[in-house]
Amino acid sequence: MRGLWTMVHGMGFGALYLLACSFAIVELYRRYKPRSLQPISEADEKFLGTWLVAMAVIAWITVLTGAYVIYPWYRAIPSAGAAIGAFPQALLKAHPNTIRWHTIGMEWKEHIAWFAPISMTMAAAVFLHYRRCLTNYPQIRNAVLIFIFVSFASAGIAGFFGAELNKHAPVEGGGTIQLMHGGR
Repeated sequence: MRGLWTMVHGMGFGALYLLACSFAIVELYRRYKPRSLQPISEADEKFLGTWLVAMAVIAWITVLTGAYVIYPWYRAIPSAGAAIGAFPQALLKAHPNTIRWHTIGMEWKEHIAWFAPISMTMAAAVFLHYRRCLTNYPQIRNAVLIFIFVSFASAGIAGFFGAELNKHAPVEGGGTIQLMHGGR
């Protein structure tokens, strides 16, 4: 179950979010650049507004599942005599070759990941407030684009560290993810 949740969190929500960010950056730049050849329709505005709100929701779901579903499994403390292979934080800290994955990777990941939903929520709110006026206010349009890029970059960094951490110390406690226990 832990391996499945880790996969849904990272490859499901996280990867989907990164793809959605790249689309949002391209579309906002294309539609709202100064001297755009195409006028912005109300349907475009509605679509982009809905897209940005959906992205903010996905970002929050990704971070909250990471913080409240995956992270407690990562931080679990082994009882006396327990094999540390089932305790990712303890496993990383037990070896000098992997301790930096905890001290740098996880400590950084757990903080930078929060930038993604916060900055995307800000971008969506500003977009919904200004909409068509973004063409007339390039500083605000650029701020929205920068915050989407910050969100994209922080999600990418958190995703990289999450994938590497799971490679070195899987939440499942082993090298493979077993979804079902077979009778054979």
